[in-house]
Amino acid sequence: MGSMGKKFAVIVGASALALAACSSDSDDSSDSDSGGDTVASQYDLGGVDLAIGSKDFDEQLILGQMMVQAYEAAGANVDDKVNLGGTAVAREALLSGEIDMYMEYNGTGWTVHLGQEDPSFDPEELTSGVRDLDAENGIVWVDRSPFNNTYGFASSPAATEANGGAFTLTSMMEYVRDNPDAVVCMESEFPDRPDGLILTETHAGIELPDAQQNILDTGVIYTETANDNCDFGEIFTTDGRIPALGLTLVEDPGVNILYNISATIREETYDANADAYDAITAAILEPLDNNKMSELNARVSAEGEEPSAVAKDYLIEQGIIAG
Repeated sequence: MGSMGKKFAVIVGASALALAACSSDSDDSSDSDSGGDTVASQYDLGGVDLAIGSKDFDEQLILGQMMVQAYEAAGANVDDKVNLGGTAVAREALLSGEIDMYMEYNGTGWTVHLGQEDPSFDPEELTSGVRDLDAENGIVWVDRSPFNNTYGFASSPAATEANGGAFTLTSMMEYVRDNPDAVVCMESEFPDRPDGLILTETHAGIELPDAQQNILDTGVIYTETANDNCDFGEIFTTDGRIPALGLTLVEDPGVNILYNISATIREETYDANADAYDAITAAILEPLDNNKMSELNARVSAEGEEPSAVAKDYLIEQGIIAG
């Protein structure tokens, strides 16, 4: 963690103590961000209009709500556009100015948005490369999460049993080749993404026939795989439904590229209040390792909680907003 991260670790710790000591005195406040020495309270974004978006799956909804609530607590007038749609929709909204910011993955930035090949497998090097290139598009990449929510596959209980345990990416593709009735369920954009199915096909040297592909909504893939209606399902590796539904991760020897998260912000928006965006983004992202993000995701995808409620609990826990 850099000096900025250390600074806010101190703030977060101090904030937690202050909130515990002063909780009984908070009844005279009508706003969730008043009282207490929180990260958001260190910045005054009064009069600043921010449109904040996200993609359309649970992790993105949680991250989007974290930004909405944190910047509202700092005084900004936030237009909540969380749950815009897929990757292309969110990116176009950012480039066109429909939104001012959303959370994006470094691997997606490198391969999809910037059209680059051979991404680094060093998280900071990859993020730095994306940051430098996307600056030419007027987009600023702020901070980086420890968690890496890369693409992967999970095998169904029946397929796992038939194989005698977990698959590797190669043995998964061999199984599909040797069992013409086997089905791989994927979301709509995955077969065509340069960082999607093609990486597994190239690694295994086996192409997945169209007849054995089933395109489903992201959330449905998990339940259909758990119910043995998909032999394999494309998943995100930090998704809480993997353990909750008894799915087995297909072992990846490093085929799928890195997907650490950063806040992507329009340059003119960022430049107007850079210190606030740096500090609040760091406070949100730096505690988010794979375990923590999986825990938050599970509360939504497996336990049915609202993303806004999960985001609020996290922001309070980290001392970013007051309770």
